[in-house]
Amino acid sequence: MTTTITVKRAYGVPVEGQVIVFREGFSPRYDLDRVTGIISRRGHSAEGLSLKDKIVVIPTVKGGVAGGWAFADMVHKGFAPKALVFGKLNPVMVQGAVLAKLPITEGWEPDALSVLHTGDVVRIDPQRLVITRISTAA
Repeated sequence: MTTTITVKRAYGVPVEGQVIVFREGFSPRYDLDRVTGIISRRGHSAEGLSLKDKIVVIPTVKGGVAGGWAFADMVHKGFAPKALVFGKLNPVMVQGAVLAKLPITEGWEPDALSVLHTGDVVRIDPQRLVITRISTAA
């Protein structure tokens, strides 16, 4: 079933990939093992999952300046996500994503946390401000 989500703001090139949905905010400094790219914070909704080549759906940011360098570091180390889909974010995360050339979006209608599930496949088109679910998780 195809579902379309409209976003308020976006940057980057169109990408397609599998989704990981977070139920809480994200800090690349405190939630991520920066050697492996795996969510390492105990109790995190995506604990044990790799961000590599995934489209990460996140309700909000946590922390501060780490996003300014962490995304570029993830690209350099080879385990960066394909894109970041935020409900709410801050300028530091935007700056980090732009520096790392990662597509990033903010705001959504309908609520992406209610519509998307880990394992779904989506296409993000930042120029059109649209996320389209292509297939649902098996």
